[in-house]
Amino acid sequence: MAEIITSPSNPKVKQLLALQQKSSARRERGLFVVEGRRELQHCIDAGFVVDTVFVCPSLHGSQPLQPSGVAGPLPIEYGGISPEPPAALKSLSVFAKCKVPGPGRSADADFSAAGQTKVFEVSEEVYRKISYREGTEGVMAEVKVPERKLEGLELPENPLVMVLESVEKPGNLGAVLRSADAAGADAVLVCDPLTDLWNPNLIRASVGAVFTVPCVTCSSQEAIDWLKARGIRILTAQLQDSSLYYDCDMTVGTALVMGTEATGLTPRWRQAADAHIHIPMLGALDSLNVSVSAAILLFEAVRQRRNG
Repeated sequence: MAEIITSPSNPKVKQLLALQQKSSARRERGLFVVEGRRELQHCIDAGFVVDTVFVCPSLHGSQPLQPSGVAGPLPIEYGGISPEPPAALKSLSVFAKCKVPGPGRSADADFSAAGQTKVFEVSEEVYRKISYREGTEGVMAEVKVPERKLEGLELPENPLVMVLESVEKPGNLGAVLRSADAAGADAVLVCDPLTDLWNPNLIRASVGAVFTVPCVTCSSQEAIDWLKARGIRILTAQLQDSSLYYDCDMTVGTALVMGTEATGLTPRWRQAADAHIHIPMLGALDSLNVSVSAAILLFEAVRQRRNG
């Protein structure tokens, strides 16, 4: 029968927890963690490579994950399981050529080199140990970090790009990605990041939008050079020396640039901008949460483009 992980001290569990908690572990292993059916489905649909799946049968149920546009379940190779794999593992029909370690096969065998996904069954106690939140349907995965570079981004005519400089809080960045997906943004550039894209809090806050929106990390100067080389107009959100955001044309190729809530944008972006814009503040406070501000600007671009 397949190996069932019942101890929270199992080495595989410790490795997964390290990926959740430490960006250094994610960089070293080239993996990150996705928790929950919805997020994992977006990840799979976007073409990410799933290395390992952990499933809790009593929580997962029997509804299969399925890639968009594929009719019927994909075949799974259940290594070492006799005579039938557990129902919860059978339901993971999205993972073509999955292998489950069995008798005589090491749990650390490198199946991924052959394009195969390892699947482990875990107890409820173990799943409670590794899960960040309730209601994630008993499924979690380790996924390979993709190589994403500016030069690899494919943009349409008159693209809409969201740019964030040195945003520190994963929740804020995840919320911006969620708004970018909703507004149909063509790309998100994360410049001089203070958190990595594969932080579990970011993935959770984005509700999987980190997979659906092309997102690249780079330096501010790299982003400026890339935008200017493509004739994309740079609009920086700032209070000083700026115009009302809805008076600025966003129907052409546009990059909306925002900084941190505490210090705003650095002089490099202010000097590189084609225009400075601001959201009017009518109350006693002089700033909005960066994710709220990003949503306002993104949907102003949507409004203008639909009206135009």
